[in-house]
Amino acid sequence: MRNVLTSLAIAAALALSACGSSGDGASNSQDLPSIVVTTSIAGDMVTAALGDLVGSSLAVDVIVPVGADAHQFAPSAKQAETMENADLLVVNGLGYEASMGDIIDNAIDAGAVAFTLAGPLEPQEGGDPHVWLDPVLMAEVFAALPQAVAETTGIPIGDVQQNVDRYTEQLDDLHDTIENEFKTTSALSRNLVTNHDSLGHFADRYEFNVIDTIIPSVSTSAEASAADLDGVLQVIRTQDVRAIFSDSTNSDELAQALADELGHDFQVVELYTESLGEPGSGADTYIGMMTVNAQRIASALR
Repeated sequence: MRNVLTSLAIAAALALSACGSSGDGASNSQDLPSIVVTTSIAGDMVTAALGDLVGSSLAVDVIVPVGADAHQFAPSAKQAETMENADLLVVNGLGYEASMGDIIDNAIDAGAVAFTLAGPLEPQEGGDPHVWLDPVLMAEVFAALPQAVAETTGIPIGDVQQNVDRYTEQLDDLHDTIENEFKTTSALSRNLVTNHDSLGHFADRYEFNVIDTIIPSVSTSAEASAADLDGVLQVIRTQDVRAIFSDSTNSDELAQALADELGHDFQVVELYTESLGEPGSGADTYIGMMTVNAQRIASALR
């Protein structure tokens, strides 16, 4: 009986490790090599890319939980310790995790190796950090993950490579899916107005124009002025703008106020730009999130 209970306990621990933490910085009781990821979006990508290695050969923990905005999230002391104990720390870069910058620096000083999603774009000052909204760029970034994982965990690079290769193929397929979504009609508007400046990389990849933002910043921690709002109204009234795109982790109160001012059932459309969606939303994985976003954008702009 004891052997049966022990086996069940091990299986349960492996299952929890495979899912990663939900932002609580859970310790790695298996003493497996540790990969710690700052955001829910990157956490899903890393977990999917590493496949069956997660839980059996390495542990993945995610710091910022689903529904939270990494621009403003402050890790707990336990989460900071988890980051500092990481073998590989996956961060976004370009100042995205500003509220945890000191903790990231401390983790690197403590011996964690950083793998940066925005690595190909650094160093840039003031650039758009929302790099994950370009799946082509993410496929290029993840092509470098096997070497980083092998060097920090001791897992043979061939074991990592085959899993990551499968995932980058899925990212290529995702790009094709998004492109096809936007080719379904020639009447698609190409002008975007957003809650804050988050869709730059997405717009560049899929040939849209971000012509204004309610909050004139790449960070949701900034604020909009009355002059900013008046300017957005003027742009919408004079350009071919059919919706304002908000994000799921922040209030759409200002966007709704502008929509009420514009009248004629002007739309405010929620996108998943800072976090995955909750289970059942269809946006609870990176690939699902990007697919839902593309569908919502295409539907609103037709």
